[in-house]
Order: sequence, then structure tokens, then C-alpha cells
Amino acid sequence: MLLLRFRFWGMSLLALLAVACTRKTVSFNSRPGDGAVLALAAPGDTLTTTDRKGAPKLSIAGRKALVTKAEEKAAKDIEKAAQRKKPIKKKLFLGERTKKGFIKSGGKGRNQIVEVFYYLKNFKQPDPMAPAAYYFSPKKHKLYKATGELDPTTDKVLHGPYKKMQNNKVLESGYFAFGTRHLRWEKFDTKGTLLTKIHYEMGFPRDANISYYDAGNTMLREVVPYVNGKLEGDYVKYRNDGRREWTGKFENGHRVGEWVNYGDYKKYPHYVYAYGESGYEPEIEEPELIREYSHGGSVIYDKEKNLDKRGDADPDATPVKDARRPGSHGVPAPRAPVRKVQPRRPGYHPPAATPPAVSPTPAGSAPAAGATTP
Repeated sequence: MLLLRFRFWGMSLLALLAVACTRKTVSFNSRPGDGAVLALAAPGDTLTTTDRKGAPKLSIAGRKALVTKAEEKAAKDIEKAAQRKKPIKKKLFLGERTKKGFIKSGGKGRNQIVEVFYYLKNFKQPDPMAPAAYYFSPKKHKLYKATGELDPTTDKVLHGPYKKMQNNKVLESGYFAFGTRHLRWEKFDTKGTLLTKIHYEMGFPRDANISYYDAGNTMLREVVPYVNGKLEGDYVKYRNDGRREWTGKFENGHRVGEWVNYGDYKKYPHYVYAYGESGYEPEIEEPELIREYSHGGSVIYDKEKNLDKRGDADPDATPVKDARRPGSHGVPAPRAPVRKVQPRRPGYHPPAATPPAVSPTPAGSAPAAGATTP
């Protein structure tokens, strides 16, 4: 009999435990006062416990927060400021504002050459004493090496990074500063092999030999560029009055490209001679005269255009006023002077000026291996 009582009480306890652990469900049609809803509220439910500090209360959950118009406007201003795009940084180089440009030349596809560069937004004339100055012509869409003062209305002075690429490979890279080459300049072949590396300081090669006319080093005489003991870079020679006399370029110890002689002209070239295109080929012994200019800058000889006006009247001579009365047929006004024709063989134009001789190596150093006198 005692054993039966114990079994009864044990079964009762198990039934109570099973009921307590059973999940209670609430129908969507239930009302707040139903027993099933009230049974869901556990003693530790935070939504019904109000004695804890900072806990939310059901009594104020439906109330609308009161916000003043000033606070609402301030919140909107903060939100707009967060959504507003960040201002674009101005393109600056050495404290000057610049604009970006690019040029495509050559063929299409792999043969196309792309040049990316920057130029001054506000024009500034390059240093007249710099060995070379470069600018961009928007009209012709090309980069040029200046031979005199630039035109502020048409010429854009290069200023900033420069990169020349072909088939996504860099062929040349460096920096311009106020039209002159600056910092490190590198050249590569199509396989990415470094060919040359030159350091410039506002147009002047860092390893150049620079000579002056005066003891105070204020009047430049000659700038001879050297890299690792070999002629490399832009060459320039000045007259004692500050005007240029010769400009040219060296590559691998040889003269290359155009060499310009200014003679006693004010700012215009006089003779232009042509050397080979590459410094890795033997240098030609005698340069070829390809252009000649008058005192006023007019072309009087151009080999490429088959133009030769050297035996004609000077196109830049000052015209003489005709003192005759209208309708008079007196003595005619004198003609403009005729340039003296130089005696020469047919088809031969002897150079009137010879490029200056330059030492193949810097003074006080031994000649580089394989160096030859240009």
C-alpha cells in the first residue's frame, strides 16, 4: 500500500514538470486580457520590469518624442554634410596649380604611343638660362622644345609628372618644373630594360660641367651634360651678352637630333643642322644643314620643303618709303638689299658655322670605356 502511494506522487510530479516545460502558444485572435497572453510574461521579462534603472516602460513606449525645429534642422544639416561628396583636391605641383593632358601618336593598338603630362594653369615664362624648355601646343596637339620665349596666349608650360607609354609599357618618365626637366628622368626599351637615368635640377643636369664668364658665376657660358662620365643630355652655349649661341643634345656620347646656331641674331635661330637620330650608331662627321633663317625669323632655306630663297631679297629688310608724288614717274625707290650667295657646288651647302668641340669626358676624369671624340 505504501509503495502504491509513492508511485502516485512520483507520477504527479513528472506530469507537473512536463506541463511546466511545454511551450505555450498564442493565437492571432487572442486579446490582451486572455490567460494565454498573461502566462507568457515571465517574472524576469525586461518589458514588464520597471524597477531596473534605465529600462523601457510600456507606459511611454507609444509617446512621440518632442523635437524643436532648430534641433530638427541641425540634424538634417548633419545628415546632408555626411552625404555630401568630398571636395576634389586641386592638382598642385611645387605649389602651382596644373591641368592634365595627353597625346596619342603613331599607329593603333600595340604601336600607339601615349604621352600623359601636366601643364601650368597660370602661364609663367621658363627660365631663359635653362638649357631647354618644353611646352604643349593645344592647337597642334603636340609637345615642343622651345627655341625662344613662349607665347602666353597659345603655349602651355609643362609642369608636373610626365610619362610616355607604348602597349602599356613605360618608355620614358620624369618631371617637368616650369617648362624644364626636373628630378629623375628614365628611359626604357620596349622590353622594360632601363637605358638611361639622368637627374636634373630645374633643367640643369646634376652632373653637368657648367662654366661662367664672370667670377661671380652670374653669366652662364656653357653647360656640358655628363652622366657616368659620358656625354648625355641637353647642351647649351651662351654669348657674353647672355644670348644663346648653340643648343643641341647628346646621347651615349654622340650628338643627335637638331643642333641650332643663333649667331648674332637677337632671338631667332640662324642655322639648323641635323645629326643622327640615335646615339647608339656612329656619329656622322659633317652635319647636314636643313634650315636657315633670316634676321627676322623668316625661313629662307628648308631642305625638306625644297625651299631656297637665299639669293633673293631679304624678306625682313625695312621697306624704304617712296618719296615720289602720287602719279609721279621719277626715280624708283631703291630695292631691298640682296643676300650674298655663297659659292658652292650644285647641291652642296657648306656649313657656315661649326658646332663647338666638347670633351667626351669631364675634366680631370679618365675617358669611359669605348668613348670616342664626337
